[in-house]
Amino acid sequence: MFVVNNFMSAIAQLIDFLLTAYMWIIIGRAVVSWVSADPYNPVVRFLYEATEPVLSRIRRWLPINFGSIDFSPMILILAIMFLQSFLVQSLRQLAMRMG
Repeated sequence: MFVVNNFMSAIAQLIDFLLTAYMWIIIGRAVVSWVSADPYNPVVRFLYEATEPVLSRIRRWLPINFGSIDFSPMILILAIMFLQSFLVQSLRQLAMRMG
């Protein structure tokens, strides 16, 4: 059973890392949107291409805009924080119970 325990623990850690990395990508996208960054810069293009599919879906579901402020990155970050506290913690507790 310790193999399953280690596997579930590793999956939880990997999901936690990927969610944290994506959250930082979203924060980078928000910061870049505040300054006039070069749209042809590879970093700016990566940030846009990595986040726009998810952010556009959130904008379609919840069209929350006050003036020129876009709240979709904040909603996505809150969703990531929920997944980290619910999904990752559930996987970790499941791994601990199996071991």
